[in-house]
Amino acid sequence: MHTLSRLAETIASRANADPDSSWTAKLLAKGPEKCAEKFGEEAVEAIIASVKGDTTNLTAEAADVLYHLLVMLQASGVKFESVLAELDRREGTSGIAEKSARPKA
Repeated sequence: MHTLSRLAETIASRANADPDSSWTAKLLAKGPEKCAEKFGEEAVEAIIASVKGDTTNLTAEAADVLYHLLVMLQASGVKFESVLAELDRREGTSGIAEKSARPKA
């Protein structure tokens, strides 16, 4: 099993844990909006590290981004397996073609 899949399982298992004993449970208890906000903060930190060329910090921030993405998915009721299935569906398709095939909002 891949590291991200294991992490997603750990996050799911902590969804009902005591928020005083688990950072993940504490985030999830605050709801999807707070989880999304935290994801955004971490994404900005990763962007800043990238722009600065700080690869060491970017590595750490990228790990934070992935963790907080999985927390946000959990808070929103989206299974990580669904995201993986969507990536599998897109595999081998040009990004340009995939985007143009999306329904217009």
